[in-house]
Amino acid sequence: MITTDFAPGSPCWLDLGAPDVPAAAAFYGTVLGWDYEPMGESGDTEGGMFKKDGKVVAGLGKLTEEGARPAWMIYYSVTDTDATTQTVRRLGGTVRVAPRDLGEWGRMAQYSDPLGGEFAVWQPGTTKGAELVDQPGSLSWTELYTTDATAAKEFYGSVLGWQFGDMELPGGGGTYTLITPAGRGEDRMQGGLMELTAKDLSLADGRPYWHPVFAVADCDAAVAQVTGNGGSVQMGPADAEGVGRLAVCLDPWNADFVVLTPVQG
Repeated sequence: MITTDFAPGSPCWLDLGAPDVPAAAAFYGTVLGWDYEPMGESGDTEGGMFKKDGKVVAGLGKLTEEGARPAWMIYYSVTDTDATTQTVRRLGGTVRVAPRDLGEWGRMAQYSDPLGGEFAVWQPGTTKGAELVDQPGSLSWTELYTTDATAAKEFYGSVLGWQFGDMELPGGGGTYTLITPAGRGEDRMQGGLMELTAKDLSLADGRPYWHPVFAVADCDAAVAQVTGNGGSVQMGPADAEGVGRLAVCLDPWNADFVVLTPVQG
């Protein structure tokens, strides 16, 4: 599970780059029950924060990078952004956004892994990360689809100190690798990665990509809101044994995310 103690290597934040900020705010507000608060003097067209029950859960910003696809960016907590950046470079990753301070809140950087999967890190200052996780309407899991699971484990294990455990999916569905922060027990599993062919990764033109999993109280109701408000469904809703009922969705601009109603345990 994801918690708000944000141990090093754990997901602590996420934000969405969207071409139409007001429309994206309206879409996710309907699907996930989020309230949107614009930031700065630019009004609601440039970006702001999503809140659930008064707690900050994610960010939203205008997609400005030429040629970039709308997507969720997941941030992982680190103790030293500059040292992490050096490790990324040494292991063949790419620094997309060099380390920079965001006021007193913290220090961030964005990268691509050696195969092209994009992710980010956050060195906390006064802000540790999201204020609500692992509850309906918030981040509950992160997932990487990659063309080389072995290479991904070597890279992220070195960069973020992750521990891994492999499990076979039922029905010959392949191997799924579970991710846990360094030194933490199985109760702190925070995500997974799975190897797919480049053909199966058409959303990112064959490159690996991360996506968030949001907990919801009713998966089918959330899917109905997705499809009823311009989004689409890639898979599901379907029951996953021991996990819950889930669906892989696209928002109206093809940013991918998963909605999950977890099993009650």
